[in-house]
Amino acid sequence: MARKNFIREKKIYCGKEWLEVDIVPVTNMPEAGKEKGKESSQAQKNLNDKRSKRRFVQIANTNFGEDDLHISATYNEAHLPMTLKEAEKNVHNYLDRIKRRMKRVTGQDLKYMLVTEYTPDEEDEEKAVRIHHHIILNGGLSRDDLELMWSTNRINWKKAADREYRKNIDYIGFVNCDRLQPNENGIEGLVNYINKRKKGCKKWSTSMNLEKPKERKNDHKYSFKKLRELAQTPEDKDVWRKQYKGYEPTKIKFEYNDYTGWSCYLRLRKVRD
Repeated sequence: MARKNFIREKKIYCGKEWLEVDIVPVTNMPEAGKEKGKESSQAQKNLNDKRSKRRFVQIANTNFGEDDLHISATYNEAHLPMTLKEAEKNVHNYLDRIKRRMKRVTGQDLKYMLVTEYTPDEEDEEKAVRIHHHIILNGGLSRDDLELMWSTNRINWKKAADREYRKNIDYIGFVNCDRLQPNENGIEGLVNYINKRKKGCKKWSTSMNLEKPKERKNDHKYSFKKLRELAQTPEDKDVWRKQYKGYEPTKIKFEYNDYTGWSCYLRLRKVRD
């Protein structure tokens, strides 16, 4: 017979370095179901957005680190796209150029995560304004070359290092490329920066060759009593070091729900030798 109420541990391995753990109650309570049915569409939208952003962080930490890069690309007046479709075509042409160059120079395949930010035009829903792009991608090419390719020119790579040649390039707009700087939470800070704007819209896409976080579930490790006890000392990292040996906790978050009780969300980093 299936268990009605129990605590589930879900471990999410984000590459070799990061581990996230959700310790959450799984219940079959009528009250909880009623409340869920009463949720507004906006509340559900906010929840879905929160989950999407978290998933974005997990995929980013799984695939990218300190040897990789972040590109910000905007448009100048001469090349300003009028629609989101046009902007998406521009940025994917740019990614195709990077892909070909990376394969030729390094032998690597391009891996990327793309966020296009924009504001819909109030008078014409087909148009978009304030369009710009954020791209997280694997390293291998120089930052100068990546910035150079955000242009309309067919690049002469034999002349690309020449400063005068670069001055005459027809850039699509401002472009800046920086190395990723992961901290105790990986590149969550960068992802939060990309997603900081409350107004406007965002469109996300990724290359098909990204590694997916791996999940493992265990419905027998924790009890409701044990989770209540852990919630009394929420900042005790030693508890989690013992539970997940070889990992150092970098984020511990407890949440309480009137119907289901305590939940705990962890992020841990592999201890380096």
